[in-house]
Amino acid sequence: MHNSADLQEIVDEIAARLGASATLEDRSFRLLAYGAQHGDIDTVRQESILRRRATGEVRDYFERYGIARASGPVRIPADAELKVLARVCWPLRHADVTYGYLWLLDSGELTDERLRSAAPLVARAAAALAQEARSRQDLGHGLRALLSADPEERASVSLEVSGPVAAIAVRESQERVAALWTLPRGVLARTGSPVALLAPAHLAGEVARTVQSAYGTAAGVGAPRDDPGEAWLSWREARQALRIAEHFPRHAPIARWEDLGVHRLLARLSQADLRELAAETAGLDAELAQTVEVYLDRGGHVQKTAAELGVHRQTLYYRLAKAERLTHRDLSDGDDRLAVHLALKAAHLIGG
Repeated sequence: MHNSADLQEIVDEIAARLGASATLEDRSFRLLAYGAQHGDIDTVRQESILRRRATGEVRDYFERYGIARASGPVRIPADAELKVLARVCWPLRHADVTYGYLWLLDSGELTDERLRSAAPLVARAAAALAQEARSRQDLGHGLRALLSADPEERASVSLEVSGPVAAIAVRESQERVAALWTLPRGVLARTGSPVALLAPAHLAGEVARTVQSAYGTAAGVGAPRDDPGEAWLSWREARQALRIAEHFPRHAPIARWEDLGVHRLLARLSQADLRELAAETAGLDAELAQTVEVYLDRGGHVQKTAAELGVHRQTLYYRLAKAERLTHRDLSDGDDRLAVHLALKAAHLIGG
């Protein structure tokens, strides 16, 4: 995480100088440091300290006051319904970028003049967060080489990474931004398509959930590797798992390579190989393809398939017979069933 000792020292000094309860959060409202309590305390401060993050409803309330774009302190009135006391939000900006927020409970004594006295400390906190973000960016450039399939490029990396590690691929979003610099120290991140992350193996699941949730898209997690020099293999698996998460709702929104079974084989195939497989069922329309796929997914269980599709068993039999005629396959034959099943799965991966 951020250099918590430095941030804690700054927050303590601000709280003492202003005589106000102070908390410092990153841009995603995750608590980084908090000072000693002065005067009244509200539910929001309690929750922020206990849960390390403000609730979505409270964040929406604060953001309505334009805190993300403000260049100086913003006074936010109390709200009885949300159990919010009046407070001052001071955006932590450096080089016109907001990296976090300083929150000060205000009983009416925080005049503009008193706030100005804390300006140098606020600038220090903003610079510390900006430096952390820049360090993460520099590490991201090294991560690109570490995850490369080119052995010469990997050999040029001087990053100090301890295993076991697991790679994570997350689909980026045009509408939403993830604060990658707020991830725990030890997690390397690189923006791109997809976003690449390398995390200690025991944190991989948590990191994947955090970043996937921020973007609202999908993610894939590669198998862990004890040797960081093999992280590129985990990265390849993570990207392939992401393909599965994006095309198969059963494995969405986060697909773990180790949980994918036969889908791992499909994810490794080229587009040409997938098209060749999918050609087996090219003559089926969407309704027939869905019917056959559900039937095969349910192991040929007629009653379960009919119930899931919401059709009568006679309708199901009719559709299956029609699919057999169109594909020239016998769904009671094991090899034919396998060929059709793989074809239908392959069609998902080529968008058909």
